[in-house]
Amino acid sequence: MAQADSKVLVLGALAGVAGISLAVVCYRGFRSRRRGSWPGFYVNRTNEQGTGLMLVDGPGLPSGQAEVLERLEALIQCVSELKDEMKALKNALPTLQDQVREELRGRDEARRASPLHRTTPTRRKRAAGTITGSRAGGRSSEEAESEGGYMTALTDSEDEELSDAEQRDEEQPVEKLSVLLDRIDRLHQGTESDKRESLDILLEQREEFGQNSTFLWRLIRAYCDVHDVSSTLEEKKTHAETGKKVGEEAVSLNPTCAESHQWYAIMCGIMAEYDTVQNRIKNGYIFKDHLDKAIELKPQDPMSYYLLGRWCYAVAQLSWIERKVAATLFGEPPSATVEDALKNFIKVEEIRPGYSKLNYVFLAKCYKDLGQREKARKMYEAACSMSVVSKEDEEAQKELDLLCPVLGV
Repeated sequence: MAQADSKVLVLGALAGVAGISLAVVCYRGFRSRRRGSWPGFYVNRTNEQGTGLMLVDGPGLPSGQAEVLERLEALIQCVSELKDEMKALKNALPTLQDQVREELRGRDEARRASPLHRTTPTRRKRAAGTITGSRAGGRSSEEAESEGGYMTALTDSEDEELSDAEQRDEEQPVEKLSVLLDRIDRLHQGTESDKRESLDILLEQREEFGQNSTFLWRLIRAYCDVHDVSSTLEEKKTHAETGKKVGEEAVSLNPTCAESHQWYAIMCGIMAEYDTVQNRIKNGYIFKDHLDKAIELKPQDPMSYYLLGRWCYAVAQLSWIERKVAATLFGEPPSATVEDALKNFIKVEEIRPGYSKLNYVFLAKCYKDLGQREKARKMYEAACSMSVVSKEDEEAQKELDLLCPVLGV
């Protein structure tokens, strides 16, 4: 109830009481003028229970007049009680609004706790239509306020439910993506058919998750895997080109994802097998830039140091003509030494000992080129002790076969 409405109600009641009091005063004046002709009655002003009249000696009155007097005395008593009630109401008026709010709040909390409060959109529309109709029909402000408060509670509750639903909708794709990526990671470790299946699955889900960097770098990796297991040169080149485009998209989408930079660099390195000398050198610069970025973002990833060691070793082996072409096209050829390569391969072993068969092979090559044959033999033996599981291990074994007569093992 609004405070202004409460004041109007109280003022109206007080006016009514004033009118009744005026009537009583007039009656008392009339009775005092007739006291001489009706000496047998006077008003009992005590607080004792009774009719409010006392019979004394005097002549009798007609029965009709006596009945009127009795009713007037009863009316006077009622007016007195009404005055007391109005006084109490007037004293309670300042706190009335707070009491009403507390009561409505209590009802609202009880309604929220009730299972019936789980409203549906249909129910909300129906209730909203009812309120609109009531306002158009000139419902009282108290009813509109009451229903409005109830509808506010319903709307708040439904908003909470919609928020929960939206949260579940957000969590569901995240959970689905997590399951998908776990499966893709397992297929990456599997057979050739597993690797092809991995690429097919990722392409099917690209429309849904194509804006997620953790999805995209795995798609780059899948193109790399399928490139390695493909049999024809045309198929290999197609997968390399497509994988490089996905890499460009991935690093642009999320420049802070180390894996995206890492696998994009790998695809640039793969493309060197199919490009001209000019593009090979250009991709070499791109390879180095993104590999440095991957190391900056994730400095404890041994794979990035292994790849950087391979790049340094390859640059150290560039021919004179390749360096001249690089200087002509880019002003300054790429620069790296065998010592730089060795540092990166050693870093791999520090982070993860026994990282790969090929890392031992390149350690042996670096030590051989630097004239440290004893260390080269130790790395050679370490590489030979590891079994051949993947195509990369097969490549390592071929390199070991070439190193064997050079090292005199």
